[in-house]
Amino acid sequence: MSTTALGVAVIGAGMAGKAHAAGYRTAPTLYDSILPPVRLVSIADAYAPLAESTAKRFGFERHDTSWQAIAEADDIDVVSVVVANSLHREIVEALLAAGKHVLCEKPLSDTLDDALSMVAAADAASTVARIGLTFRRSPGIAHIRDLVQSGRIGRVLNVSGSYWTDYGCNPESPISWRYKGPNGSGALADVGSHLTYLAEFVAGTEFASVRGGSLSTVIPSRPKPLGVVVGHEGGAVSDEREAVENDDVAAFTGEFADGGTATLQVSRVAAGHPNTLTFEIFGEKGSASFDFRHPGEFQLFLPEQADAGYRTVTLGPVHPYWRGGLAMDAPGVGIGQNDGFVFQARAFLEEVAGISEADSLPRNAGFDEGLHNMLLIDAVARSAAAGGASIAVPSTIAVAS
Repeated sequence: MSTTALGVAVIGAGMAGKAHAAGYRTAPTLYDSILPPVRLVSIADAYAPLAESTAKRFGFERHDTSWQAIAEADDIDVVSVVVANSLHREIVEALLAAGKHVLCEKPLSDTLDDALSMVAAADAASTVARIGLTFRRSPGIAHIRDLVQSGRIGRVLNVSGSYWTDYGCNPESPISWRYKGPNGSGALADVGSHLTYLAEFVAGTEFASVRGGSLSTVIPSRPKPLGVVVGHEGGAVSDEREAVENDDVAAFTGEFADGGTATLQVSRVAAGHPNTLTFEIFGEKGSASFDFRHPGEFQLFLPEQADAGYRTVTLGPVHPYWRGGLAMDAPGVGIGQNDGFVFQARAFLEEVAGISEADSLPRNAGFDEGLHNMLLIDAVARSAAAGGASIAVPSTIAVAS
């Protein structure tokens, strides 16, 4: 295990960038295994006031206004890339070439060609390259996966899931990069990348094909902003409008490689649902359901229980990530999405530091998993373009070779 201090930077100071910054700040305080010293070095953003304020807020030593400054800095070892999807490839490849360890936000990129290039760069690098998929760190979701892996629920026959958000439900909210790009790069790639990944994560198998793909743009245009758009925030807009290019709502049915099935729906225009991720899995021996609005519990049905029926399980120290992962790690104290970024950062730092997997949190997903997720999303988009036709999800290995 390395004992050399790790210098950390975050490129992108928006909503998710702040979550990464907060995650690195808290990660060294978790659990008993010892990390080397962690230095919070820089927050970079093209918008200097945001970079400066975020660096000060989270205790980073300085701020920068270009990603190139991060790549060239000798005192930075670990970098989170949290910017528009179309910028991922250039930045990630430059960071890897400069010998940095890289944690890239999902989705891996905005095109398959760029994602393939990033996978090749990660394979050739001597440093660690991972993709951020924080919902797998939710203790309830991780425990449901464990129930499947242990055989208690049995082979998963069906998954039903949805991810409703409302950041785009106001037609007068400003246009931004999130509304640009081909169909499939909107709600499906933004929040659907989480839901599709989780469906495979809890079921323990990958999608082999998809059908019934449906992509809808229900707000066709949005006003141009008069200033900088940060995250999902609004702001002053002009009278001039631009066309929305990608999907506001998406849905599909998928078939797993082991014969199970899933039906998933996502939206960025679901008024009243700022961040509602829910799923239910039905196995041969039982079922489980999870609602991220209540992340400290999940519902479980096992037929052998007395008075069989769904029961509420309150999460606590016996469940993944809980013991030592929270300052107050008693049962029922509450947990949320911000904690997932802390667990993610801790897992990344442990891997970079060379701490063994046996003594670490589960590793973050690799770029190959990010590519698979993009291939799955692309298959849904192609199904929609073909009127809902069945489309095979290509093998990641075959595509990468």
